[in-house]
Amino acid sequence: MGRWSRRDFVSATGTGFLGAAIVGPHSVWPDERAMARAERGTDSFELLRREQARRKHELPQPADFHRLPMEWYKEKARQLKRAAGERGVDSGILLTRRWNIIYATGLFHSTTERPFACFLPMDDDDAIIWLNPHLDQQLVNDWWNTDSESYFDWQHASGGFPNRGEVVQGDTVNIHRWWGETLRRLGYGKGTIGIDSGGQAEIGIMPGQEDVKRLDMWGPIVPPEKKRPEAGAIGSMAAMMPGAEFQEINDILVLHRIVKDEMETRLTQLAEDYWSEIHAFARNYLLERGLQAVDWEVANAATVWGVSRIMDDIPQAGEPHNAVGISVGVGCRTGRTTAYPHPNQMFWRKVQRGDALQIAGIVRIGGYGGEQYRAFLIAPGGDRQQRVWDVHTRSYEIQAEESYAGNTCSNVAKAVHDYQVENGMAHLIYHRPGHGEGMEGHQPPYHALGDYTVMREGMHFSNEPGLYDPEHGFGFNHSNNILVASEKGLQMGTAPVSREWCFLEL
Repeated sequence: MGRWSRRDFVSATGTGFLGAAIVGPHSVWPDERAMARAERGTDSFELLRREQARRKHELPQPADFHRLPMEWYKEKARQLKRAAGERGVDSGILLTRRWNIIYATGLFHSTTERPFACFLPMDDDDAIIWLNPHLDQQLVNDWWNTDSESYFDWQHASGGFPNRGEVVQGDTVNIHRWWGETLRRLGYGKGTIGIDSGGQAEIGIMPGQEDVKRLDMWGPIVPPEKKRPEAGAIGSMAAMMPGAEFQEINDILVLHRIVKDEMETRLTQLAEDYWSEIHAFARNYLLERGLQAVDWEVANAATVWGVSRIMDDIPQAGEPHNAVGISVGVGCRTGRTTAYPHPNQMFWRKVQRGDALQIAGIVRIGGYGGEQYRAFLIAPGGDRQQRVWDVHTRSYEIQAEESYAGNTCSNVAKAVHDYQVENGMAHLIYHRPGHGEGMEGHQPPYHALGDYTVMREGMHFSNEPGLYDPEHGFGFNHSNNILVASEKGLQMGTAPVSREWCFLEL
């Protein structure tokens, strides 16, 4: 089998290994000398540039921005309100789920036990009312904000605002009742309010589809009846708004979120381009460190390099709403840990000859991005390992080829699983080929036999039809971010999956 060896790599870069190995805990710190040589090394970056040049004209143009602009979010809020209006919502939309809030308003924030919500009035397209804990007040003030109503913290005491110098041990405030009291006071206590609090849309089951024989997210939807809930958070709020009714609209949010527009896709492509470069660095680092490397070390070296590479391009001065939604999560595991889809042990093992090794993770810019994994085989790999790697790699390609607009998710899964089974790999199949990809990670619909959703252009999916052999201690799982297009799915990450890239001698 064709391999690129560590000896070839060191010879090509004109460098060798400097000094003796460091012992003790320092032995798993990312090696700065190896990192410097890995960044300068030509092999992996040349292979990457060759693949990028080959695919340049089929992939979207990467974004020249690092987050969506304010006007994008305001237009998205208008679109959501129009869709909610068709369902009878005439007062406003109350968003309480973190990812819905970020998607519709652009306010990136963290959530804890503290309730955080926003209200989009139907009578004013420019208005937004925040219902937030005080610790997020400055983020709210500096973003799209026409009104902010805040409580101090969880649990909030009536009259207790230490930030105003009012240290009061008042009665415990029910924050959800406070939502209702506040909206009623602001004039939104009547009519129909859209809420995103219930249903199963976030796992792909639309209203009225709970008992269908073949689930399709675009199939007939039976919107829930308007209601006045009596229990839970919305029930507490409703008690303070006797003139209001409530209409579930979470499915509207989900259907918007699963189809990305051009700007969202361009941000994803930017993230995947960075991810591809991180893979080139990680491969070089692995060649540099060889059998001295610990999987944890490889992951952290790639993370440090990747964050630095990205932030060199993004203007930022530590200001809020700048350089948001950026995450670089790189993992590496070697040997037996690759034999399990979701291993539960710490990745802390030296790379050894004959190992299957995986470099995996997710990179996001402005909240958008996705997966890109590469499955390696360290020489000497046996015939069994090579055979499984070949079948897995072809399965990975089939999944993308079948991800064209108009095909169903179930058909994609069947094509992949048919190929795996026909090639004698049934006992190595542990999961569906992929899931929808969104800001939250897993998003419906799913490339699964039981999901008959018809794919539309602009949908994104993970691309990971892994094969796992716990008996023999190895597994392989390339992944990518698939963009559904008219003729086939486009794999947005460009780190190669060839033997030349993945079969290494250390």
